Amino acid sequence: MAKGARRDEGVVEITSAAPSRDVDIRIRQRRYLFSMALRTMCFVGAIVTQGWVRWTLVAGAIVLPYVAVVMANAASPQLPGAGPESPGPGRDQYPQLPPGAQRHT
Repeated sequence: MAKGARRDEGVVEITSAAPSRDVDIRIRQRRYLFSMALRTMCFVGAIVTQGWVRWTLVAGAIVLPYVAVVMANAASPQLPGAGPESPGPGRDQYPQLPPGAQRHT
């Protein structure tokens, strides 16, 4: 094997790491603002149109706030084994110290 070609299977590559909290919040804010801009366009479109198009745009303006909030509150997906409830892949293969001797006083 060439120098530096060794790969450890337990290492998480940077491309598979979750985005930072700031990046995640910025993405969710943009998604929410886009949905609210679309809602505003539905309201304006409902004012200037007639017939079934008007009622479709009104329905969109009513439903979009719920969809926008749900999408904005949806956190980015976590990697499997990355949560606090899971020890992660390959954690049990590391050697552990034996329990310490108990002193009776």
